[in-house]
Amino acid sequence: MEITKKIREKQNNINGKTPLTVFFGDSVTQGCFELYVKNDGSVDTEFEQNYGYHKCFAEILSYLYPKCPINIINEGISGDDTSNALKRMERDVLAYHPDLTVVCFGLNDSNNGENFLNTYYDNLKRIFLKLKESGSEVIFMTPNMLNTKVSERICDEVPRDIACEKAVNQNSGLFDKYIEYGKRAADECDVRICDVYSKWKMLAQNGVDTTELLSNKINHPSREMHRLFAYSLVEEIMK
Repeated sequence: MEITKKIREKQNNINGKTPLTVFFGDSVTQGCFELYVKNDGSVDTEFEQNYGYHKCFAEILSYLYPKCPINIINEGISGDDTSNALKRMERDVLAYHPDLTVVCFGLNDSNNGENFLNTYYDNLKRIFLKLKESGSEVIFMTPNMLNTKVSERICDEVPRDIACEKAVNQNSGLFDKYIEYGKRAADECDVRICDVYSKWKMLAQNGVDTTELLSNKINHPSREMHRLFAYSLVEEIMK
């Protein structure tokens, strides 16, 4: 990709512009992990940005290109979906004129059921096209799997209810459809795909309990699994 060329050029030219990558997504992109129930009964998440995949991505690039500053902006927002992303992308992404934008949505869009599939598809296409028109390279990074069961580790009622709903979305094939629609939108916009979801599915097919790879046992990957996102992304930009 062009981003790697720009990084190499910057490494050899101290006066050159430092390439910028923006990560545009939801709570996983933001760096959210465990869920907990507050005293008022509402649910909140543990946020640790230093363990997010954007940090790991920067770390890997720093090893590969030690003389190039790695410039990254994380625009992940917990609970976000493609509809809200369209409303905020001018402020949160386009205003920075990124060289590369990594887009990762779907976990929250799927809460809207099968009737929202076409809207998700259309929203992604609009996001991709706006980014490309701005001059940014774009990668659609597919999200992780949802939980496939309700873990015994979830004791509180509200998280258990959420886990039940998410497991239905995953096991019914609904979330698979969201991934298919997202990849189709990327293909039609000539956007590169970093297919992390397929790697999670491969783990499941090989007998791995993927629910145990989720820090909240619902939809947030563990800190270790964030590295899978980062490694996959570096692999993609090196092609």
